[in-house]
Amino acid sequence: MPYTPILGTLAYVVRGDDVLMVHRTARDGDAHRGKFNGLGGKVEAGEDVVACIRRELREEAAIEATSVRLRGTISWPGFGAGGEDWFGFIFIVDAFTGTPPEANEEGTLHWVPRAELLDLPLWEGDYTWLPLVFDAEVAQFHGVMPYVDGRPDGWEVSMLRPAGWQA
Repeated sequence: MPYTPILGTLAYVVRGDDVLMVHRTARDGDAHRGKFNGLGGKVEAGEDVVACIRRELREEAAIEATSVRLRGTISWPGFGAGGEDWFGFIFIVDAFTGTPPEANEEGTLHWVPRAELLDLPLWEGDYTWLPLVFDAEVAQFHGVMPYVDGRPDGWEVSMLRPAGWQA
C-alpha cells in the first residue's frame, strides 16, 4: 500500500523563554480536545510548507512570522482519527509581528515557559520528540512515530548536528 500522508505544519512560536501554545478546548469532537499543541495545520494545494505555516499563524494567532526555522520532520503513520497517515514539518518561529489574541477557533492561546512544556497535557508521543525542537545540539531531526489505536508504537529518529559540533 503506498504511503500517501496528509501533510501538515506545526510551529512553536518563541518569545524570550516562553512558547505560544493553543489549549484545544473549543470544538466538540476535536481529536486534540484537552491537549496543548503548537500552531499549524494542513498544507493546501499549491502551497509550500513555509507558506502554509505563515498562513496558519496569521489565521490562528494573528501574527506574521518574520523568522521561520525548520527544526525537523515527523512521519506519523496511523495518527489520524481514522488511521490516516500524517507527515509533519516542525518549525520554530522566533521573530514575528502582531499580537496573538487570547483565543482562536480551536481554543485559548497561552504563553508557556519552555521549561514547563512537558508538564502540559500533550499528545503522548510529543513528550518524546518535543525536546528535540529546542535542543541546540540538534540542527534538525527527522523521525518516524507510528501510531496504533491512538498511541505511539515506536520511535526512530535521525539527527543532524550543527556544523562544528563536537561530542
